[in-house]
Amino acid sequence: MPKYLFMGSYTLDGVKGLAKDGGTKRRQAAQRAVESVGGKLEAFYFTFGENDVVGIVDASDNVSVAALSLAVSSAGGFNFKTTVLLTPDEMDQAVRKEISYSPPGR
Repeated sequence: MPKYLFMGSYTLDGVKGLAKDGGTKRRQAAQRAVESVGGKLEAFYFTFGENDVVGIVDASDNVSVAALSLAVSSAGGFNFKTTVLLTPDEMDQAVRKEISYSPPGR
C-alpha cells in the first residue's frame, strides 16, 4: 500500500478546538478520517515549528488521499499538505528508467 506524509498547521479555530479537546482526540479524529477512505494511520505526532502535526498514512491510491485532504482542508481548522513517499526500491526503479530530455539551451 502506498505511503503518504501529511503535515500541516492549525488555524486559529483549529487551535481553539485542540485546546478544548486535547491531542488524543485529534489523533482519533485523524484515524477515523483515514480509515473512512480505507487507509491506516501509521504515525501521528505534534511538532514545533512550521507544522503543528505530521503523520504517515497508508492508503490505496492518490484519489483517496486527495479526498481526505479536501475534506480536512475544507473544514477550515487545519491547513493540510500531503507528500507521496517512495520506497528505496521505487527510487531504484526510477533511476533505471530511460528518459529522453534535453535541458533548455542545448
